[in-house]
Amino acid sequence: MLVMAGQKGQKKRSWSDDEKRSICEQTLMPGVSVAQVARRYSVNAKLIFTWLRGPRFEPDHDPIVETDDAVGFHDR
Repeated sequence: MLVMAGQKGQKKRSWSDDEKRSICEQTLMPGVSVAQVARRYSVNAKLIFTWLRGPRFEPDHDPIVETDDAVGFHDR
């Protein structure tokens, strides 16, 4: 029988709801991928996708989205 386990000395990490929410918020920034955020925190991207599907970890506010008005373009 083969038993798969993590490397010796590694413990299972636990993340608070606030930490999960913060990590999820970072994925909503323009030009940032879930994979980038996952590498930053050394977690599997699938875990972040799971958090993103959960309503408990939705960001507290809407992400900042640049519009044409924000960069100086106006209708004439």
